[in-house]
Amino acid sequence: MKPEDRRPESASGQKLMDIPNHRHIRSFVRRQGRMTPSQTRALDELWPRFGIEPSETRSDFEAVFGRIAPLTLEIGFGNGESLAAMAATAPERDFLGIEVHRPGVGHLLLAIERQQLTNLRVMCADATEVLERQIRDNSLDRVQLFFPDPWQKKRHHKRRILQLPFIALIHNKLQPGGLLHMATDWRDYAQHMLSEMEARPGFTNLAGKGQFSPRPEWRPLTKFERRGQRLGHGIWDLLYRKDLSKAGE
Repeated sequence: MKPEDRRPESASGQKLMDIPNHRHIRSFVRRQGRMTPSQTRALDELWPRFGIEPSETRSDFEAVFGRIAPLTLEIGFGNGESLAAMAATAPERDFLGIEVHRPGVGHLLLAIERQQLTNLRVMCADATEVLERQIRDNSLDRVQLFFPDPWQKKRHHKRRILQLPFIALIHNKLQPGGLLHMATDWRDYAQHMLSEMEARPGFTNLAGKGQFSPRPEWRPLTKFERRGQRLGHGIWDLLYRKDLSKAGE
């Protein structure tokens, strides 16, 4: 087993996830990364409070959060700074973040503790498997996919997360009227996202067919976006709403 394929553990050796190997093409490479002492402490002490383990059964998020509220799922939250900021400014909403890299998970757990957030939970897992196994159909109010790996080389394009089967999966999990919000700082990937989304019925582009949207006020600038701006990259947002009808299901 390669080091990057090992399942995340706390400093005490407790497993934080248990994901069977599936045959679908993964859109990420699991890098172990360097953990700071504070991130290690977060995984040891805060994970039991704010972490959700992968499971073969559907999760009851109303029980997890102790209330009924619109649920936002963010896939690949990086270090979690923007996700924590969104949770802090929207206490009426609940948020679930999924990330595969332990340092980012630890960083977000520390932000939850520091800001005393009660409406945010964390998973360290493959988002596709979580969606398939743990998320109920028609249950998510919003799905966020910000600055995913663009897999620039043509031979790696098959590893891009935004493909038609993944879009169909998101469609199933969103409530009618729910929102899929994507952003990237790579023009080629932006065009790929637009092309894939326009080819899938059941969604309406909020900016108009074939158009990109301005960044909505609820999405904070991420470190990737700031980096892209320094490099002179453009930023492209796409917002699609799941149709109220059953078209495309």
